[in-house]
Amino acid sequence: MADVISVLIADDHPFVRHGLRSYLDTLDDVEVVGEAPDGFEAVALASQLLPDVVLMDLVMPELDGVAATRAIREASPTTKVIVLTSFADDEMVFPAIKAGATGYLLKDVRPSELAEAVRKASRGEALLAPPVAARLMQEVAGERPAATGLTDRELEVLRLIARGMSNKQIAHQLVVSEKTVKTHVSNILAKLHLADRTQAALYAVREGLARLD
Repeated sequence: MADVISVLIADDHPFVRHGLRSYLDTLDDVEVVGEAPDGFEAVALASQLLPDVVLMDLVMPELDGVAATRAIREASPTTKVIVLTSFADDEMVFPAIKAGATGYLLKDVRPSELAEAVRKASRGEALLAPPVAARLMQEVAGERPAATGLTDRELEVLRLIARGMSNKQIAHQLVVSEKTVKTHVSNILAKLHLADRTQAALYAVREGLARLD
């Protein structure tokens, strides 16, 4: 059996936490290890439990989801954060991505999509799903990094990152080693002055190198 993915749910609404937990608890490969009603407790529990994935509400009392995401990612870089929002035009979505969130979901996400998002996040894959993608494209339009020096192979890897592929999947697709893919990814991020795979995927979509299907 595959490793079980540990998940921490951070949301100030008990009803939302209950709904998320009720579904995730039905999955064989996911275990909810804790719940937090605010950002401060989310950071504390994440430091204690070291979950694979945190489902992070953006608007919470005391400490919002953006600040909590930043604190969790700094304290535990292996923990992936998926931000939750009620509206596609939430102004906090892009700051959360910049703070280190792997991706984002609307709170009315379909259960099957939620499960797949958790699995993808645990593998370190970028989550670029409509309808908030258009909002993100507008936000990054004014922060255009210079796409200089990318080789043809690096461009190819960048396109595959935008399709949500992991390093292992990219290696299989290109018939190269996973170590080689990791080197390409590091080079891409350095050359484009980007922080992570999610920002790289956003860049690829914005530049017309990939599409959000």
